[in-house]
Amino acid sequence: MNRDDFTFSHTLRVRWSEVDRQDVVFNVNYFLYFDIAIAEYWRAIGFAYPQGIVDKFGSDIYAVKATADFRGSATYEDLLDVCCRVQRIGRSSMVFVFGIWRGTDHLTAGELVYVNADLKTKRSTPWPEELKQAILRYERHHPDVA
Repeated sequence: MNRDDFTFSHTLRVRWSEVDRQDVVFNVNYFLYFDIAIAEYWRAIGFAYPQGIVDKFGSDIYAVKATADFRGSATYEDLLDVCCRVQRIGRSSMVFVFGIWRGTDHLTAGELVYVNADLKTKRSTPWPEELKQAILRYERHHPDVA
């Protein structure tokens, strides 16, 4: 994984409440960082969540898989660059990949898989074409599209 693989990056500072007794970021907080990056990613492509997706298209996004690979530890006050990109767009699923860096140190890699679902039926529904096209226009490295 290279930092150049990502078009989007969001910088955040590690807060006191996010570190554990060992003075490192408690592992579950990396998923919080992924979630923050996704919210900012939606804004960057012009579809702020929830208004730009839920309200506009009548569907919502559900996480169905989350993984992280820890390579190093962040500590209190560290500035982190949380990078994310869409790796794959399926009919109703989407795979985001993440990399977290402190300066040049690659600390964490991750993946979240989301499914788009109809608000009323809670069943999977295709991604809106408008949203898919916005992602394809934004990403430097185009995602696989099924």
